[in-house]
Amino acid sequence: MMTDDKRQGVCAMTRLASHPYYKVQREVRKLEQENVEYKREIILYEDKVETKYRTFPIETVLDMSYREMPDGEGLLYLHTTRGVFSYMVKDEPASFLSAYKELDEERRKRES
Repeated sequence: MMTDDKRQGVCAMTRLASHPYYKVQREVRKLEQENVEYKREIILYEDKVETKYRTFPIETVLDMSYREMPDGEGLLYLHTTRGVFSYMVKDEPASFLSAYKELDEERRKRES
């Protein structure tokens, strides 16, 4: 039986992995400036990587890496053909990076 998505020609991709990241934004409220932290999610699919405002087709993703900072937080780096994008994370994204590496390996095998 077809789901509504398939009947409409929409192919729902399975989420392979996700990891929370944080965006800190300065906002002025009542004549005071304060830092507001927004929790967001980076999601890995078979065909793309998605954040709140950006979508990267998987073929444009060259690599992903992580660097821990002295305060215990870290930066998740998304290396793409359009540049390097960094995302602040509070926990090490080991399983997210592992899922990407596995997907990348499979993709390279199919291409060769």
